[in-house]
Amino acid sequence: MFKKGLIVFSMLAVLVAFSPAKAQAKGTVTLTYVEWDCAVASTYLAQAILQEELGYRVEVLPVGAAAMWQAIATGDADGMVTAWLPVTHSTYYEQLEGQVENLGPLAHGAKIGLVVPEYVTISSIEEMNANADKFNGRIVGIDPGAGIMGLTEKVLEEYNLSNIELVEGSGATMAAALQDAVNNNQWVAVTGWSPHWKFGRWDLKYLEDPKGVYGEEEYIATIVRAGLKDDMPEVYAFLDNFYWTQEQMAEVMVMNQERGSDPYESAKKFMNDNPDLVNEWLGR
Repeated sequence: MFKKGLIVFSMLAVLVAFSPAKAQAKGTVTLTYVEWDCAVASTYLAQAILQEELGYRVEVLPVGAAAMWQAIATGDADGMVTAWLPVTHSTYYEQLEGQVENLGPLAHGAKIGLVVPEYVTISSIEEMNANADKFNGRIVGIDPGAGIMGLTEKVLEEYNLSNIELVEGSGATMAAALQDAVNNNQWVAVTGWSPHWKFGRWDLKYLEDPKGVYGEEEYIATIVRAGLKDDMPEVYAFLDNFYWTQEQMAEVMVMNQERGSDPYESAKKFMNDNPDLVNEWLGR
């Protein structure tokens, strides 16, 4: 399924200017991520700590899910803090297990599924086909490489949603569809996940999934390349210790939704506001 050289990372690199606060840069760490709001929050916080506290230069690379996993397996990236397991990214993990190292949960309580406004009167995916016209015959999705998109295709089959199609998009288009529907009190169904800032902005709910296609509660994991522990033990130790709650993550996600916000600056603010937590991650 995967091919080496899937991505020319130099073309995709998003570099945040490095301003060492504690020491001269010790080397470059490459973190890759998908552009989900929770992933942005975790990745930029890891970047800020590695740069500001430990003195590394950190590149952050936004890519698709398949490329994210492949980059770590091939050693083109050092790690990620946004693997959804055991369901959403199960295909990637199963195919690359042994080529990457799972450092365990970064956060618990993650969930994926179909999300609708609270005022939508149905409660289960089983009821969607009979109400397809109210949903304009569509589910608004995100980027096509995301694990939730593959599972949603399976949902269409398992529930025989012949009157519904899955529309590819992005996290931004998904949020825009929600905003427009809520503003006009219309029905909409989107591929959704939590933690996500949308649950703090609008009254939303997950449609029940009696067939269990989306699985049960998940966790967000940190995955690193083989050999990182030997090459960069200090980086490895921090990533191994890095764990935060959905509530803490939400603080950063909300800051990132403010007009003119910078995810790196949001991460630094959280870091500076929570020195004890940061010191715990750093083993101090």
